[in-house]
Amino acid sequence: MKISKEQVATIARLARLDLDEARLERFAGQFGDILDYMDMLGAVDTTDVEPLYSPSEHGTVLRADEVHTHCTREELLANAPESDGQFFVVPRIV
Repeated sequence: MKISKEQVATIARLARLDLDEARLERFAGQFGDILDYMDMLGAVDTTDVEPLYSPSEHGTVLRADEVHTHCTREELLANAPESDGQFFVVPRIV
């Protein structure tokens, strides 16, 4: 697919890029090559190929969602510089 320098200039303007004429010409060719490759990939017959979401087959790597109590409130508040017995006390920011 042929991409013109004007199309590249429009894309560059939208991306707020300042490209000189040499770069516009080079990018037009590169964009054209990329789109030609996409057309070639689009022409591949994949009717008998199942969709693949990952190249490796693996189960979930996440642990089971179970409730664990590691520390009590008192143990956590004991490490705070200041608390009111139930919550951390922090300086007011507003």
